[in-house]
Amino acid sequence: MIIPSNKIYVSGHNGMVGSAIVKKLHEKDFVNIITRSSSELDLTNQNSVCNFLQEEKPDYVIIAAAKVGGSQANDSYPAEFIYQNIMIEANLIHGSYLAGINNLLFLGSSCIYPKESQQPIK
Repeated sequence: MIIPSNKIYVSGHNGMVGSAIVKKLHEKDFVNIITRSSSELDLTNQNSVCNFLQEEKPDYVIIAAAKVGGSQANDSYPAEFIYQNIMIEANLIHGSYLAGINNLLFLGSSCIYPKESQQPIK
């Protein structure tokens, strides 16, 4: 059972989803929320992620981090987006496993739009 004193790492805490999660955790009186900006922790760097998780040992990891840029950017640079997002996800999932963290929530991997939808989507 999750309790307010549990240590929770929220990746992507500056983004739309991650910031909403952090806000809700604060509203529910969680006091041990761990965050790192991309300048503090490069989630695409496996060694950095593993070291961070080993040192912090959170009880829960929430993966809300991703490279985002909207449908135009995703369409223009699909390989870059999927590569960076896969690296972020793989590093956090495997790093959590190696650190013995058993509670992980993975929200998704990238933008998803109907391929043939008229733009802008209404």
